[in-house]
Amino acid sequence: MNLREIALVRTNFRSVTETPNGRDRLSNSFYGLLFGENPMFRQLFPATMEHQRDRLVDAIQIVLDHLEQPDIARGFLEQLGRDHRKYGVDGSHYAAAARALHGALRAYTGPAFWTDSIDQAWWHVATLISDSMASGADTDDMPSHWDGTVVDHRRVLDDLAIVRLRTDTPIPYEAGQYLSVRTPQRPRMWRYLSPAIPSNPHGEIEFHIRRISGGWVSPSMVNETRVGDRWSLSSPLGGLKVDLDSGDDVLMIGSGTGIAPLRAQIMEMSSRGINPRVHLFVGGRHPCDLYDLYTMWELAMVNPWLTVVPVSEEENDPWWHVEPPREHPIGMHQRLVGPIGKVVASFGAWTDRQIQIAGSPRMVAETTQELLAAGTPWERIQHDPV
Repeated sequence: MNLREIALVRTNFRSVTETPNGRDRLSNSFYGLLFGENPMFRQLFPATMEHQRDRLVDAIQIVLDHLEQPDIARGFLEQLGRDHRKYGVDGSHYAAAARALHGALRAYTGPAFWTDSIDQAWWHVATLISDSMASGADTDDMPSHWDGTVVDHRRVLDDLAIVRLRTDTPIPYEAGQYLSVRTPQRPRMWRYLSPAIPSNPHGEIEFHIRRISGGWVSPSMVNETRVGDRWSLSSPLGGLKVDLDSGDDVLMIGSGTGIAPLRAQIMEMSSRGINPRVHLFVGGRHPCDLYDLYTMWELAMVNPWLTVVPVSEEENDPWWHVEPPREHPIGMHQRLVGPIGKVVASFGAWTDRQIQIAGSPRMVAETTQELLAAGTPWERIQHDPV
């Protein structure tokens, strides 16, 4: 695509999605056209489409953001194609999806503004999406999903649980990746989680899960999971990774359960003899939210290349947290107070570091903006799609 076509689709997409209820209307139109032409497709999707609709618009936005970098866009879409095999989708389904996307945008934009140039530009985007996802689905030789048994479920906070599974066969994920999970309590709903430990030949995998108020899946994962439950897990996705060949040191910033992909990478690095220096900032709203701080301290005690800095937005725990505060680990950097992005940026621009950010979408966005404002080069920052 040329620069004019890229500008056309981006401007048109903003005009659609930034109007009141524009995101919902676009996704509703897309799925209405898709299911109208192919009624059997509806059974491949969960009963509630709320999260599916949000993810559709977010995925399109990610593609549009990387049209000048087609290899990145194609790589992201191929991963999505592999991931969608868990629904029973294969490469033959994506041509219909391209027609539905093109038709939804045309219908929403209206004939007065839908020019031949926009039509052609969007068809190029729709073709890129469908061809890349079909390629990912059809060329993947891994299973569409794995099954595993819950062997441990531990509540570490009222709203946070650590769940460990043993899969029937090991999942070949890389530390820093994420995958989607389905539980027996919500059999048609998949949620993305990051393993908190590296892949191992025993098939053990661990997730740190926070209960989201009003969520469809996380409350049941935290409250209702039992040892012996059977979970399904899809193909690994994402690309958070330390480049060991670059010679650059590393800055990792994690908040809440977002520390999981960073934790897995640090554990994997600790099995090697030589590593770059790693500064890990571990954040949470309250001190009690730094639930895994002692694990990270123990890793730092035996790995001199690792420095762990705890950060909390509030000085003290909330009144309803009844457990007494834990003593600060000996030898660890004193806990800092404030929004984690501001705290990290106060140390400088970190221009010589590989930087990874993991946490909630809001935390990732705010931390990224704080670093950019401090002078951090954009290309230094890594995070998964949010």
